[in-house]
Amino acid sequence: MEPFLKDLFKGQTYDDKQFFLIAGPCVIENEALLLQVAEKVSGICKRLGIPYIFKSSYRKANRTSASSFTGLGDDIGLELLKKTGEKFSLPTTTDIHAHDEAAPAAGYADVLQIPAFMCRQTDLLQAAAHTGKIVNVKKGQFVSGPAMKFAVDKIRKAGNDKIILTERGTTFGYQDLVVDFRNIPWMKAHGVPVVMDVTHSLQQPNQTTGVTGGNPQLIGTIAKAALAAGADGLFIETHPKPAEALSDGANMLQLDLLEGLLEELVVLRKALVR
Repeated sequence: MEPFLKDLFKGQTYDDKQFFLIAGPCVIENEALLLQVAEKVSGICKRLGIPYIFKSSYRKANRTSASSFTGLGDDIGLELLKKTGEKFSLPTTTDIHAHDEAAPAAGYADVLQIPAFMCRQTDLLQAAAHTGKIVNVKKGQFVSGPAMKFAVDKIRKAGNDKIILTERGTTFGYQDLVVDFRNIPWMKAHGVPVVMDVTHSLQQPNQTTGVTGGNPQLIGTIAKAALAAGADGLFIETHPKPAEALSDGANMLQLDLLEGLLEELVVLRKALVR
């Protein structure tokens, strides 16, 4: 595990040979939801020895429809994210979409996440790097793993070596994504930890209804294949009632299914690293 990740997980009890987990509801809907998910997932991860980063977006800027929920307001969302992390002693992460969001978000989150559509935005990557926080860049649906070296170089040249790359599927036609697992070793070759965004890679975007679809029944398949391909971490959005979620409900994992999946994945990881 990279030294910056060890620092991030300081205070957690975990197996350093395990994958790490980034998980939470897609968007900050209310305080009760954040506390419910963080308490449940942190308890599971503690029992299984999985280092854990709590994730939820304070703002959703890349919704299909203008009528979709985008957040409670920046200040409220960021305060709730920080409060949740502090209550359960967890590092936190959230998306940022513009260069002027980086510094404010860095005051509340430990990891700044760059959405896939934004992975080529130089000013955004540099602004995130300048905060000194860990920067997690999602690979664009239109970008190859080898080409992500340019995103890594931009952040490093801005003086920050704390970089994670995340695979989240590749555009396949207009309304589907596929996962090319070659991208995991290709991105690891850039000398950074690589995460598999399991749930977003199962989206079916650009639906004419204005609501993104998904294939959550394949979450286990993608997660297992990613670990076998060498992923260092997994990203899994989860919600107690995905059908009622205000964002990405069609591809999130139902919260009460997470524990069984993680138990299987821990066994697989141990077999892979023997």
